[in-house]
Amino acid sequence: MKVTVTKNGPYLVEGSVPLATQTIATNAEGESVTWLEGEPIAARSSYALCRCGQSATKPFCDGTHQRKGFDGTETASRAPYLDGAQRQIGPTLDLTDNESLCAFARFCDPAGQVWNLVEEEGEEAAALTAHEAGLCPSGRLVAWDRTTNVAIEPHFDPSIGLIEDPKLGVSGPLWVRGGIEIESADGTSYEVRNRVTLCRCGASSNKPFCDGTHASIGFKA
Repeated sequence: MKVTVTKNGPYLVEGSVPLATQTIATNAEGESVTWLEGEPIAARSSYALCRCGQSATKPFCDGTHQRKGFDGTETASRAPYLDGAQRQIGPTLDLTDNESLCAFARFCDPAGQVWNLVEEEGEEAAALTAHEAGLCPSGRLVAWDRTTNVAIEPHFDPSIGLIEDPKLGVSGPLWVRGGIEIESADGTSYEVRNRVTLCRCGASSNKPFCDGTHASIGFKA
């Protein structure tokens, strides 16, 4: 399975990668608390997903990027996740945070915010820290067991989610899960990670990754 970023064009997906909507569900206070998976979306073994945000057949590409002159220049760092992450040390867990990857899903906010939770004593705070970090779709946040220095990662079968954010009334990025390779238009691969969010509004300043711009421009797929 692989996702290839094409030059000023779509994402080419190979290997029969499953595709489904992933909706951010909120509690009574409007906080992001869980994911709701929709029905599978029919797709061929290889397919092209819109990257410019303007296709009339979203999530699939219809060639609009060519007519609109879409600039999909990749500007994201090729460095490994940990090279750009800050580590916060807690009594039970550590938390790493690579802010450049933020996709603005807001799972880090409940119960006083994950950056405060990681510094609290007790099993409940540690469990909430790991839970909130694991819900972060982009993998910006990762909780680590202090004893083993092993990342606490949720299990994902390889798949792609189309994020929808009803609270903000917008469509979010492509959620690439389960360690799928992402290859740049120049033929090099980004670090393979369990959780990655790829821009699908066309306006991120950290292409091909999402930087949360979909929320500020009101992107709808």
